[in-house]
Amino acid sequence: MARAGSVPPAFGHRAGRVRPPRKVQEILGHVLHERTSGHRNQPAVPVEPGPGPVPACPPGWRTGPPDFVGVGIKKAGTSWWHDLISAHPQVHPRTPVRPGARPPRAKELHFFDVQWGTPFDRADADRYHRYFPRPPGLLVGEWTPRYMIDCWAPAQLRLAAPDAKLLVLLRDPIERFRSGITHYEFMHQRIDHPRVVVEEVEYGRYATALARLARSYPREQVLVLQYERCVRDPKGELERTYRFLGLDPDVAANALAGARSAGGARKVEVPDGLRAQLHAEYEPEVRRLLAEWPDAVDVNLWPDFAHLAAVFRTSEPGASPRPRRAN
Repeated sequence: MARAGSVPPAFGHRAGRVRPPRKVQEILGHVLHERTSGHRNQPAVPVEPGPGPVPACPPGWRTGPPDFVGVGIKKAGTSWWHDLISAHPQVHPRTPVRPGARPPRAKELHFFDVQWGTPFDRADADRYHRYFPRPPGLLVGEWTPRYMIDCWAPAQLRLAAPDAKLLVLLRDPIERFRSGITHYEFMHQRIDHPRVVVEEVEYGRYATALARLARSYPREQVLVLQYERCVRDPKGELERTYRFLGLDPDVAANALAGARSAGGARKVEVPDGLRAQLHAEYEPEVRRLLAEWPDAVDVNLWPDFAHLAAVFRTSEPGASPRPRRAN
């Protein structure tokens, strides 16, 4: 029996590598075995779940709810965009809380990952606040890309940070799937269980995840960005992000000048059969996204779904296009 507060082995640990069923192996043939060029395959570094130790709050600083929280979505450029937000002189970059932690720990707190099995109360919210020490006058936040897909996280986040501005980055869901599988294979050397693929598919159900988010936060507190738009017009989209957070947008050019570019590493190829299945899974989600969040994405930038531009008018951010009437 798992001790109180721990993650049950079925969720938190892997007893050994499990071969996927033969049908899964066949449909994922290339995904299971192809290696990305120029990458050394290496085992994953074990990391204990959760946010780690609470950091110290220096004299004269304060703690409290984060000013902004990125909640989605994995492999959609969130590290790149978080770096650009953290480069703003009015933002205090969060310090890694694990001894010897790599920089991504400053971005992703993963506080709510382990909160699924117990009631979330004010004491939990107060502990979350202690992870955000900052000097007077500066904003602070985090970006954990799985908060949007964990069904318990948005409501708990709302209790802990009701006034936080939320950030969501979306990407062509099929390309996002490819990137997610590539990353997992690079870190773990192989896809060892079909649940890995199932979770990567789930990350692309954007409309469902946004509907879940909207049940806990009003839309005016949520900024939905599109990775492809950010790549095409980084300055304009970064200025829009800064304005949403209440930051001076005029420093966007300086932030971009010193930043790394968006990732462009080679990804594994998706077999035609799997791509067709992904398209069938995602098209209803993309249709719902365009209907319910009409200014969130320019669907012309998602080649697998560009045909939906003939059904839904797409426009620049801030407009409110509606489905076209049939002739």
